[in-house]
Order: sequence, then structure tokens, then C-alpha cells
Amino acid sequence: MSIKKTYGLIGKNIDYSFSKKYFTKKFEDLNINDCEYKNYDLKQINDFRHIDLSHIKGFNVTIPYKEQIIDYLDFVEDSAQRIGAVNTIAIENNKLIGHNTDYIGFINSFENNLFYRRALIIGSGGASKAIQYGLELNNINFDILSRKSDNRYKAYNQIKIDEYDLIINSSPLGTFPKTNEKPNINYNQINKNHTCYDLIYNPSKTIFLSEAQKNGATIINGLSMLKNQAEESWKIWNRLS
Repeated sequence: MSIKKTYGLIGKNIDYSFSKKYFTKKFEDLNINDCEYKNYDLKQINDFRHIDLSHIKGFNVTIPYKEQIIDYLDFVEDSAQRIGAVNTIAIENNKLIGHNTDYIGFINSFENNLFYRRALIIGSGGASKAIQYGLELNNINFDILSRKSDNRYKAYNQIKIDEYDLIINSSPLGTFPKTNEKPNINYNQINKNHTCYDLIYNPSKTIFLSEAQKNGATIINGLSMLKNQAEESWKIWNRLS
């Protein structure tokens, strides 16, 4: 019996994970019998050192380790280095190489319709950094809304929603199982001129998106971005295998 090529997801509390279901179905649909996908649920990032890498070809990385994982890699390619976060790891010649496909997944989810005047990004973590990079590539100005005390970020009481036409939730507020949470913005200021984008895919319509839709905004959830970034990861793993 031949040993299967293993791919996996690194994260914390990831039983709900999209990635394992997505790739397992992909392997079944395409009759790829020599590959498997596993979850690596790490209580702390240092547990990554204890994973047996002998048959692993690549990883995806999710919250909360997209930034922390960088210290454990041999090389980080240019876009991931600029972003400061890694969501894909390829293993080549026993070297761990960090990539970021989140920003590609985000850009591609708009299907060439990423034409906005100014964006507001809610959250300042690894996913936010990928979104920032994607917006910069498309020459879209943005502000970052964060609870952190940092002069680079806007505070909630500084935000005027009408200054933006694209509002992106890159924070975990509203994700399963804490589905009753939402970013603390003034939803009454949202209207039909806004597009509200939530990186969360579970639930498919968060309270953030529901409130925005009530006021006439166009809404997008994170499922398309997730599928796109997963396919970009697959391309990287196969290019290097």
C-alpha cells in the first residue's frame, strides 16, 4: 500500500474547518487517490515543531497563526513577506516555504469588478494584512478600524461610514459559534451605495451582513475568497511537487 501525500490545516479550534471538507471533496471528485488532507489543531504555535513532516507536501494556515508561523519557516516569498502573514506553506527539498494566497482569493472573488473609491477594513490581523495588500495592488485607498491602541488604526468613534463605499470585516466577530457578535459600527449610515464584505463564511450571512443588507447594501461573504485561495494553494503545492 503506497503512502499518501498529506496536506493539512494549521490552526486552533478548527473542527469547523472549510479546508478539510473542501480538499477531501476535491480529491474524491477528481479521483485523486494518493492524497489526503488533515487538520492540525495546535494549542500553541510551538506545537508545530512536533508535527512529523516526512510525508507532508503542504499546509494551509488559519487563525491565529498566520503571523506567528513565519518564525518557523525557512523562506517566505515576496508577497507574503510584504503582507507579513502566511496562509500557505509548501515543502520543497525539506524546506518550509511560506506563501500568501489570501490576497489573490480576495481579489478574484470580485471577478474583475474591484472598483471602489475608499475601503474600510475592520480588524488588523493576518487576514486584514492580506486584504490591505490586495487593495494596494488595485490602487484603492483604505483605513483600518481596530480595537488596538495604535496610531496606524482608526478607533470606532472616529469612523464616518459615508466616507467609504467598501466595508470589509476581516475580524472574527460573528463567526461560528459566536454568531451573535458584530463589529460596532453605525449600521444606520450604511446604504445602497455600500458593498459590505465579510471574510466569514460560517454562518453564510453574519449579523454584520444582515444589518448591511437591511439598509440596501450589496453583501458578499467569504466563501468565494476561501475557494479561490484554496485553489491557489493547490497550484503552489503542485508546481513545487
